[in-house]
Amino acid sequence: MNQGPWEYERHCAAIEAESTRFVEVITDVDPRTPVPTCPGWTIAALVKHHGTTQRWIDHLVQNRVREPLSPRDMELDLPTDEAAYPAWLAAGAEALLASLRGIDPDAPIWSWGADQNARFWSRRMLHETVIHRADAELACGQTPHIDVATAADGIDEFLAILPFWLGRRGRELRRDGATVHLHATDSAGEWMVTLHAEGPRWERGHGKGTAAVRGATGDLLQLTYGRCRPDDERFTVFGDRDLLTEWLTTTAF
Repeated sequence: MNQGPWEYERHCAAIEAESTRFVEVITDVDPRTPVPTCPGWTIAALVKHHGTTQRWIDHLVQNRVREPLSPRDMELDLPTDEAAYPAWLAAGAEALLASLRGIDPDAPIWSWGADQNARFWSRRMLHETVIHRADAELACGQTPHIDVATAADGIDEFLAILPFWLGRRGRELRRDGATVHLHATDSAGEWMVTLHAEGPRWERGHGKGTAAVRGATGDLLQLTYGRCRPDDERFTVFGDRDLLTEWLTTTAF
């Protein structure tokens, strides 16, 4: 498994594959189907959310936007007939990929993370697509499969962007110095998160955590995003279970 940073086109190619899978999952599915991992949402709401995100990022990249822009300001061209949502989602992915592939990965683009360039958005959109594809599969009674390398990069990205969207909530854990260890059982992936008063820090590597959880890489990714629980039989938990639960509850995306 590639343990280093992914190349830009690798993220783009994975977005393409994941978007195709997402569309396949929702095609011919009742748009009113509830999505249990996104309480209060239906398949239609999930698709509208993801399609809006596609068009927002497409606009940012295509226009090389350098200032914050809300997705609420976007023109969505949302179909009135929810049966047309799968085609609308596919069209959004196609347009976004054309914009991402048509720009220098290092081109300056506003983002809400540390990387203020196009590269940030290719990686962010990949993992946004992976998780929402999994949401759709779970809503349809399917078991999501997430490629090991994709899942490992997803955990890296989740932990890297965590301080930027978690904000003050990260300081409310009040467990200064406590550690959470994620240990993949199907790859060499290990992550150590240390909680600090100013927010969490992380690094790749082995260590004895205050709390630790072992599981397949794809399952660990879903766990970090709050799509499953640590007491699921897929995981083995060690140490302070209350800390792990508090961490997962606070950081769920």
